[in-house]
Amino acid sequence: MTSGILYICATPIGNLEDITLRVLRVLGEVDLIAAEDTRHTAKLLAHYEIKTPMTSYHENNREAKGAYLIERLQNGANVALVSDSGLPGISDPGRELVLACHEHGIGVTVCPGASAGLAGLVLSGFRARPHVFEGFLPRDKAARRRVLESQREAPRTVVLYEAPHRLLATLREMMEILGDRQIALARELTKKFEEISFGAISEIIAKLEERPPRGEFVIVVEGAGEIAPTYPEDIMFHVEQLIAQGHGEKDAIKMAAKARGLAKSEVYNKLKRK
Repeated sequence: MTSGILYICATPIGNLEDITLRVLRVLGEVDLIAAEDTRHTAKLLAHYEIKTPMTSYHENNREAKGAYLIERLQNGANVALVSDSGLPGISDPGRELVLACHEHGIGVTVCPGASAGLAGLVLSGFRARPHVFEGFLPRDKAARRRVLESQREAPRTVVLYEAPHRLLATLREMMEILGDRQIALARELTKKFEEISFGAISEIIAKLEERPPRGEFVIVVEGAGEIAPTYPEDIMFHVEQLIAQGHGEKDAIKMAAKARGLAKSEVYNKLKRK
């Protein structure tokens, strides 16, 4: 009997429209969907009128359920693996199942799509080459500090995830270890209340102390400084980019001036001469 195929399927990180036609087709055609949270995935399937059976596959049952899924695949079933959002196997369960498929000679393919980490990186405007994705930092304090300390001298951009109840503590620890770096803090990406804030870690902390954080966050941290950030040669275009990201003209001028090491008045005067 020919084995089935495991399809690693990306699902929306917020906006339900951010799903590919291929993923919708695959979810409708496979024999079984392995979902991190079947209740969460049920809402997505109902929205697109997909009636494929589901089974749970998450961190707490991945060994037992992984064996079950391998058996189904070996018997010819096609299985789609989905997490609550984005691509399985990055910050969500999936890597072990993929490895098990490779070990058993079962075909695996990926149906790409939305990724919160890449979306936050692109929105930040920081260098993508090089960058490192760290996801959620370890809960253990010593392990968490080791991860942050490994980035202290590195010139690469760092992409992190964080939950709202731990965000302030994480930012304070980052400032202690990495210094008062420039960061982009992306909140609720692709959702109704999407928001992205730019500034030094200390500035972002001050804002969050006034307005407690809500939602899921992507933190993008500039590198250690060996690689200088690049900006559009035309300062007018730089300011227009910041305005397009949702900043007012005064804030955009201030941010562009700070990024380039110029006085606000100098940037303002250059804009008015254009």
